[in-house]
Amino acid sequence: MSLSKTAKIIALMTLIASPALAASPPLTPERVFASPSLSGPAARGVEVSPDGKLVTWLKPEPENQYKFDLWAAPTSGGAARLLVSGEAVEPRGQALSEEEKSRRERQRLAALSGVVSYEWSESGDRLLIPAGGGLFIAEADTGAVTHLSAAGAGATDGRLSPKGRYASYVRDQTLHVLDLASGADRAISPPGGGAVSYGVAEFVAQEEMGRYTGYWWSPDEQFVAYARVDESPVEIADRLEIGADGVKITPQRYPRAGTPNALVSLFIQPLTPGAAPVKADLGADSDIYLARARWSADGKILYAERQNRAQTQIDLLRINPRTGASKVLLSEYQEPWISLDDDFHPLKDGGFLWGSARTGVHQLYLYDAQGQLVHAVTSGEAPHAGGGGGAGVHAPGLVSVDEAKGLAYVMASGDTPIERQLYVVSYKTPGPAKAITSGHGWWTAVMPRAANVFVGYYSDPATPPQTALYDLEGRRLRWIAENPLDATHPFFPYAERYPAPEFGVLKAADGEDLHYEIQKPVGFDSSRRYPVIVEVYGGPGVQTVTRAWGNPRDKLYLEAGYILFALDNRGSANRAERFQTAISRRMGTVEVDDQVVGLDWLRSQPFVAADRIGVTGWSYGGYMTLRMLTDPRTHLKAGAAGAPPTDWRQYDTHYTERYMGLPQANAAAYDASSVIPRLKDLRGRLLLMQGLADDNVQVANSFAVMAGLQRLSVPFDLMLFPGQRHGIQGEAQQLQLWRTYLEFFKRELQP
Repeated sequence: MSLSKTAKIIALMTLIASPALAASPPLTPERVFASPSLSGPAARGVEVSPDGKLVTWLKPEPENQYKFDLWAAPTSGGAARLLVSGEAVEPRGQALSEEEKSRRERQRLAALSGVVSYEWSESGDRLLIPAGGGLFIAEADTGAVTHLSAAGAGATDGRLSPKGRYASYVRDQTLHVLDLASGADRAISPPGGGAVSYGVAEFVAQEEMGRYTGYWWSPDEQFVAYARVDESPVEIADRLEIGADGVKITPQRYPRAGTPNALVSLFIQPLTPGAAPVKADLGADSDIYLARARWSADGKILYAERQNRAQTQIDLLRINPRTGASKVLLSEYQEPWISLDDDFHPLKDGGFLWGSARTGVHQLYLYDAQGQLVHAVTSGEAPHAGGGGGAGVHAPGLVSVDEAKGLAYVMASGDTPIERQLYVVSYKTPGPAKAITSGHGWWTAVMPRAANVFVGYYSDPATPPQTALYDLEGRRLRWIAENPLDATHPFFPYAERYPAPEFGVLKAADGEDLHYEIQKPVGFDSSRRYPVIVEVYGGPGVQTVTRAWGNPRDKLYLEAGYILFALDNRGSANRAERFQTAISRRMGTVEVDDQVVGLDWLRSQPFVAADRIGVTGWSYGGYMTLRMLTDPRTHLKAGAAGAPPTDWRQYDTHYTERYMGLPQANAAAYDASSVIPRLKDLRGRLLLMQGLADDNVQVANSFAVMAGLQRLSVPFDLMLFPGQRHGIQGEAQQLQLWRTYLEFFKRELQP
């Protein structure tokens, strides 16, 4: 009998001998990409009403995990109820404007429909729901929905004014205000058109800066500040959108690295009828980024964060809304770049909280009204506050502030970067931050303005996403989405089938810790050697290795007999600055160095088939896949690269220049980071994938790889997705994508 037949018989006997495996069905691609979601009914966008009586959230429909309804429940306990059906505000097949499609793409909401966002009125008696290009008012007690027909079709970025008297929105590149009592609608900006828009966030603000709006209400409803965006200096890229129904050429203003950005200015419009807009003084240099804007609590001051083109300095401006005059309260300078965050919080006494990584680790600081540093609020080796998204909400690292008690609530990974908790610290008399949450997993928290409770999202590798309302001691007040992994849960039949993921730490060449996660296949036998698939992202601003619930689709690799491995290389998020900035002016180098450390470790394990290792990634992960396949140290058998940026000169200004500088000044660095000159060194089979309507990493990047390999007479696999943008949307299309992955790796790695 051959050794291969013996191994197969042993493996089969192991499967039969395992009660968990014998009792559990195999997970199939058809089940993974069908509704309901295998992760269960996780809640998104949880809010507490301003009066504290209700908690509301978005819940997926059982038959369509991507269509959401709005639910509500009393904070004091009691049954939840459907408040607004997604079908009522955005019926199946509802066409969206190009502006709304692009906005959802930037917010990573393109796959979702129904109620995808909403906003409470200050009175707590009604909510605004923007959906399907229209605006709707829902009554909190009955769920009755009224369409604000005066807003017309094609409305984007719909919001309520702070006191709830108005609805505001952008239509036809113009900012409008609708009086909810009278129904009167009026434009409060000049008419937009052509390359000029009002109240809109420009492309890089949405895609790279985390700013999705271009207008800001004052708390007293006396003013609306809005951005004027002039894209006429920005290059037009004729984007070829190839869909199933034909080909369309879409001219897109796309600011490639080293080329002109949009010109952004800031105006303040008094709501008094007939009042003229006031231009805010953002300084003499027009080549800047308007990073953030926020009003003081009393509406007397408008604050703006101005970032220079080199992204080494942020200035906090205090602006008089009646005159537009500005004063620099604070200038923060940092090399090689300074990151944006949402930690600025103005206090009632004129002082403010501010986030900074000036010590090499992101911490929170208190300043007085004159912009003078009072003291550091947090300290230590772990970053506090800073970024903190997740769970379908925008969750800043500075969660909330209780001015009456002088407390700040922040997210931090105090014990290990792969876990996260909610902490509280006094900003008046600083001391050690106290953890409110617990558990070896990953928390995200949001708080109402009153800062008297918090909504906590939690998961770990064995716990699907759970959401509940908690008091400030971390005691659960009520479940919002308990999502227990019991017999009613969609993943329950498979829960015992897969070995628990294992976490560990390797060392980079400079001594930095590199956290990894390894998942072993169904029926793992330590005496066998298994092929490995390395899942990689590797780019800045992202962390992939966390003690959180994993995407069930990854289990398809374990089902097929692969080991799955992931490692956060230098440049990844939630670490000290020296770790994150190691990639400065050398993208695609140190990241690969660290992935090679992971590959070397894998090959040292007795259960790994050293000659059958593949890699896969999308976006920056697609770029990393190509860099790794063309690096002689990796010895990879195959790689699947999706939507890869292949020459950083072709990517946008704000992202690329932050890490690489201007291409005019750093040509050698850009040349060295490009994939195209390295194609001659490609080893292992390539599967290249690309959405043919991608407006982020445009299809020209993949075309360059295709043309380069064809010139070299190198065969490769190709999968193109007509009509798809940067992410592949739709259950059927995702199923096809993953069938392609599985067939490709089965052919090349032979599990």
